[in-house]
Amino acid sequence: MTKNTYQKPSQQTQEDAMKLAKAIQRPAQTKEQTKLIAQGIQKGIDLYKKQQKEKARELNKRLKKTTRQKDEPVDSDDLENEVLVVYRQHWLPWLLLTISWLGMGIYIFR
Repeated sequence: MTKNTYQKPSQQTQEDAMKLAKAIQRPAQTKEQTKLIAQGIQKGIDLYKKQQKEKARELNKRLKKTTRQKDEPVDSDDLENEVLVVYRQHWLPWLLLTISWLGMGIYIFR
């Protein structure tokens, strides 16, 4: 069972939400409507901050996990399993490039 604990938003968040609500206020809008809009903006700001905190915690967990893995000693079996990969390029593109450069050189200096 989860508890729904609601923290009261900070004064700065409330002020920012009210500024935004007043900035987008319509001429015929009442104070109550503006206050409701400010509350919605405030909830959005709180949700954004909560998501950023969760991302930061997740990143911190990943960093700790990777540093923990780096600190572990490497087994000699892992070193034996390395495979040497050799990339071979096909000769046709190089041949075509050489022929085109030779043709261009002959055309220009002729």
